[in-house]
Amino acid sequence: MKSLLRNEPTVPESPKQAEQQRGREQPGYYPGFSTLSQKSFWDESTRKTVIDRVDNVPEIRFFQPNEVEFWKTVFDHLLPQDDRREERRIPILNFVDQRLGANQSAGYRFENMPQDREAYALGLRAINEEAQRLFGSEFIGLPYAQRETVLKTIHDGEPRSAKEIWQKMSVHRFWQLIMGDAIDAYYAHPWAWDEIGFGGPAYPRGYMRLERGEPEPWEVEERRYQWLAPAGSLSDEIEPTHEYFIESVQHRSHHKNSRGNDGAV
Repeated sequence: MKSLLRNEPTVPESPKQAEQQRGREQPGYYPGFSTLSQKSFWDESTRKTVIDRVDNVPEIRFFQPNEVEFWKTVFDHLLPQDDRREERRIPILNFVDQRLGANQSAGYRFENMPQDREAYALGLRAINEEAQRLFGSEFIGLPYAQRETVLKTIHDGEPRSAKEIWQKMSVHRFWQLIMGDAIDAYYAHPWAWDEIGFGGPAYPRGYMRLERGEPEPWEVEERRYQWLAPAGSLSDEIEPTHEYFIESVQHRSHHKNSRGNDGAV
C-alpha cells in the first residue's frame, strides 16, 4: 500500500497530472467525438431519453444534505472525474438519488442484503465508524489518502468496525451495490459515451463495418490517452480481485463479519 503521507489531489505530482487536474471538456481515447452529433439518426423516444440525461438532470430529492456531501465524496473516490472540467462532470449522485427516491431495484435482492435504501443508510454509518476507528474522524473530515484507506477496507471485505452493521448485510454485496450504481450512472451518460467512442444506439441505422475493427464513418480514430489516478489514490494499485466475485468467498466473508472481525468493536 502507498504511504499515506502524500499530498491532497489538488497538488499535482507531475506536469501531466497538473494538465489533467485542469480538466478537459472531453477526456478519453476519442478526442473530438460527440455521440450527440448522431442524435438525428435515433428514433424520437431514444433521442429524448438520451438528451434528457444532459439537459434535465434530476434534482436531489431522496438524500438529506449531510448525505449528499457524504455520498458525493464517496462516488468521487469510486469513479474520479478530475480529468473533466467541472461543468462536464457526470452527476452520478443525482441519478443514484433518482433511483433510490423512486425505490427502483434490479427486481431481485440477495438474501444477505437489505433493501437498497436501507443498505445506503447502513453503509454511511459503517463507513463513518470505520473512519473513526482508523483515524479518529468521520469520513468527510479526513484527508483524501485516508478516505481511500477507509474505502479500501470495505473493498477488501475486511472492515475492523461496525460489526453489527455487517451482520445485517454482506460487505462484498454492499461494495458491488455502490460501485454498480456509480458505473451505471456514469456510463449511461452520453458524455461517457464520447469518452469511450460509443456511437449511441444502433437502431435504426445499424452498423456498416463489422469486420477488422474499423471505425464507422461517423466515428473517429482511437488515440492514446493516459489517465493518472489522483495523488493519494489507491486505485492505481494492481492486485487480483477475481476472488471477490466468487460466491463461496463472499459467503465466507459474510460469515466472518457475522461472527465479528478481529479487533471489531
